Amino acid sequence: GGARDAAAPVIAEGAVAIVGAERAAVGPAEEIAERYPGGRVVDAGGGWILPGLINAHTHAPMTLFRGLADDLPLMTWLEEVIFPAEAEWVDEEFVRWGTRLACWEMIRGGVTTFVDMYYYEDAIAEEAEACGLRAVLGETLIDFPAPDHPTWEEAVAYTRSFLARWRDHPRVTPAVAPHSVYTVSEPHLRQAAALAAEYDAPLLIHLAEDAAEVERTVAATGRRPVEWADALGILGPGVIAAHMVWPDPGEIELLARRGVGVVHCPQSNMKVAAGAAPVAALLAAGVPVGLGTDGAASNNDLDLWQEIDTAAKLAKLVLRDPTALDARRALSLATSEGARAIGLGERIGSLEPGKRADLIVVERGAPHLTPEFDPYSALVYSARADDVSTVLVDGRVLMERRRLTELDPAPIVAAVERIRRRLSGAGPGSG
Repeated sequence: GGARDAAAPVIAEGAVAIVGAERAAVGPAEEIAERYPGGRVVDAGGGWILPGLINAHTHAPMTLFRGLADDLPLMTWLEEVIFPAEAEWVDEEFVRWGTRLACWEMIRGGVTTFVDMYYYEDAIAEEAEACGLRAVLGETLIDFPAPDHPTWEEAVAYTRSFLARWRDHPRVTPAVAPHSVYTVSEPHLRQAAALAAEYDAPLLIHLAEDAAEVERTVAATGRRPVEWADALGILGPGVIAAHMVWPDPGEIELLARRGVGVVHCPQSNMKVAAGAAPVAALLAAGVPVGLGTDGAASNNDLDLWQEIDTAAKLAKLVLRDPTALDARRALSLATSEGARAIGLGERIGSLEPGKRADLIVVERGAPHLTPEFDPYSALVYSARADDVSTVLVDGRVLMERRRLTELDPAPIVAAVERIRRRLSGAGPGSG
C-alpha cells in the first residue's frame, strides 16, 4: 500500500518492515522485501498504510452513557445529568464494560492510542492492555465525592499507587488528571501538579472549555482559566489541556511559551455549543494540537475520521478562510502533531524507523473514495471509520481485514444491553 506520514512524501508502492515492536524500515515494497526476507507478511491489499490515529481526549467508559442526554448546554448536561448519573451508576464493572466497548469501537476505526480521564482508571488500564491499545491514562481528581473515592485524599493516594504500578509499562502511560480549574481548588491543583512532577507524569486537564467556565474563573480568581492555571504554576511541558475553546491571544502565547499540548474536540464542542477552538491561531503560535472525540456521551461516537473532517471544515467556517486548515495539516492533528501534543512524538505518530509499530491500513476503492486524485483529500474529506481494514500496535495485529484478533464483541454486546436496561430510566427520552 501507499506508506505515508503527514509530513512525508507518499510512497506509491510502499511497505513497512517491523522487527519486534518497532518499525525497522519504510520504503518501496520491493526493496523492503529484499532487505527483510522470510517474515510474516500482513497484506495491505493495495490500501493506504498510515500511522495509527490518536484520540487525544476521551472518557472511554462513557460509551455506556451514549445518547443518555443530548441537546443541553454543557454545564446543565454535566451538573444535572452526567454527574448524578455517574454517582449512581459508575462502578468497576461499568468501567470495564464501557472501556471494552470503547476499545472495540476505536480499533474498528483505526485509533491505536487514546488519552483518557475517568474513574477506576486501573480497570481502564487493564482493559486497554488486554485489548492491545496504547493509552495515556489519568484518574480524575475532583473536589466532590467521585464514584470510586469519596474524598480528595483517597483519590490522590489511589493516583499515587496507579502512577507507581504503570510507570514502566510499554503501552500504558499513567498521568495525573485534575478535572478542571472550576471543579478543583487552588491548593488541590498545586498538589496535582506536584504529584505529576514527582513521577514525571503527564497532567491532563479540561481548560478554557466553555464561556461559563471563563466567567466563573474570572469571578472567583480575577483571572481567565489559562492565566489562572499559569499563576498556580501548573502549566508546562507534559500538560495536555483539553478543549481550549476560549483562550485569548495572550493566553495562546502563554501556552506556546510553556510548551503545553492542546486537544481540540470539535464535534463535542459543537454539540454542547461551547464554541470552536482557535486551532489555526494555536498552530501558528507553535502550540502542538491533537484531536479528541471527548466521551461518547457528548459526541456521540469515538470516530476520529469525523473529527479530522470536522476540524478542517470548522476552522474554515469560523475564519471564513478555506485555506485555514488544509487536508495535510488536518490529518497531522490525528497523527504526528497529535503525538507531539500528548508528549509521545518521539515514539509514535509517523511512519519512521525506530518508532513504535503502530499502524493502520485504510482500504481503497469504496464508492465514496472513488475517483482518487489526492490521498490527503481522500483520507480527510471522504474516508470513514469503516474503511479501516487492519490495525497494529507495537507490531501486534489487533484487526486484520476487519477481523478482530484480540476482542470478542459478543460478550460486550450482551453486557452493554444488561447495563442499558438498568440505565433506561435514568435519562430523558430513554427506554
